[in-house]
Amino acid sequence: MREHRYDVLVVGAGPAGLSCATLAARGGARVLLVEKDRRLGGTLHLSGGHLSAGGTSLQRARGIDDDPERHLADIERISNGTGRRDLIDLAVRHAPGVVEWLAAAGMRFDPETPRIVHGHEPYEIPRTVYGVEGGLSVLHVLEVELDEARAAHDLTVWTGTPVTGLLGDGDRVTGAEVYRDGVELAVEADAVVLATGGYGADAELFAERHGVALVTVAARTSTGDGLHLGRSVGAGIQGAGTYLPTFGGMPDPQTPHRANWAERLLLTTERPPREIYVDRAGSRWIAEDEPSIDAKERALTALPDQVFWTVLDEDAVSRAGVVEPPIVLGWGPEDLRRHANVRPGVHAADSLPELAVLAGIDPDGLVASVAAYNEAVASGVDAAFGRTHLPAPIAAPPYYALHNQGIAVVTFDGLDIDDSFAVRDEGGTPIAGLFAIGEVIGAGATCGNSFCSGMLLTPALVFGRLLGRRLGERPADR
Repeated sequence: MREHRYDVLVVGAGPAGLSCATLAARGGARVLLVEKDRRLGGTLHLSGGHLSAGGTSLQRARGIDDDPERHLADIERISNGTGRRDLIDLAVRHAPGVVEWLAAAGMRFDPETPRIVHGHEPYEIPRTVYGVEGGLSVLHVLEVELDEARAAHDLTVWTGTPVTGLLGDGDRVTGAEVYRDGVELAVEADAVVLATGGYGADAELFAERHGVALVTVAARTSTGDGLHLGRSVGAGIQGAGTYLPTFGGMPDPQTPHRANWAERLLLTTERPPREIYVDRAGSRWIAEDEPSIDAKERALTALPDQVFWTVLDEDAVSRAGVVEPPIVLGWGPEDLRRHANVRPGVHAADSLPELAVLAGIDPDGLVASVAAYNEAVASGVDAAFGRTHLPAPIAAPPYYALHNQGIAVVTFDGLDIDDSFAVRDEGGTPIAGLFAIGEVIGAGATCGNSFCSGMLLTPALVFGRLLGRRLGERPADR
């Protein structure tokens, strides 16, 4: 096994890893950045690239008064204080600087930003920004900086190079074993930084952590490598119990464990609902017109396997995408009819009992729920759930049921770190030589048990840059 020696080894070339490697090399460290994929960028190829910061020049240009303190207070409100206050405080204090750095680097921000994003529980102040190309806008800036650092400093990049294990000497991590071009290599380093992303594409690990089947939109390379590596040297896990699925999506017909974001059900904040939601027992479980996506996501976690069905009739289908917004993004009435009983998870039948059998719903439960809902429409009062939008009964056959599943966008638990980004063992003691940044520390660290707009990518960039600067200093000063 050939050996190589570096000051800093960064594992994973997503936003956190790219930032860390570039800044460490600029500071004078000899840096190796390894990435198992053939391309750089990680989840930036899929991400909308949302960032959030309080008190930026982009806000001031729109007359928006904001600051990090109000940003922090909003996160605490949305997450109900379930995140890591020390890490959140660090992220929001440095977040404006990250936005200004991207702006100075020429990133083109979408002209509709800063804005309030309503896909999850919203901030009270418009502070979310993103580029015209989503995550790729950020990646373009990072790649330019990386190329400049490679040209002027001691920075080496290996793609197509998975890390297969960590090296250690007693209680200290001293490097890693990597697999490159068919050869196993030992890379020694004073500091190893895990920036490998989450585990949203590892069905086995996901089921172990959450007890439900995985349906995901995560990058296919998000297979929990950092968690497996950290566990191998006794790392602790933070964020247990903070997982929250994104509300409702249909499994992809070609790959059922993945969701297709291009064909998603529109949220009922985007269109008035004419349907009801039922679980496997055929029972309704929430007011379908509930405006809080956060409330719906939390209710969804209580359902078996986080599965439910959207049930509607031909009258609703005939209106969807014609006189009302579509039910499924990009689908008109004929699309929904065409997919029924052909595409997995899209069912239609002339009677409710037949529909229930096709979809895997309890027939008696579904019939009773539709009857009770229709009575609520007739009386104008939904005594069971308090729904106020009651436009029409579900009474015009054929009837339709669309399978929905809680979707994993990010993973919420990850390697436990201190506020210097050092990985801690199960007893809370830092593991010498080992650091972690990005989604590998879990979204729960900076979002808590919630989705806080921009609070995954923003901390990844903040923490990557802060750690990179520190690791680029002389070893005695780290």
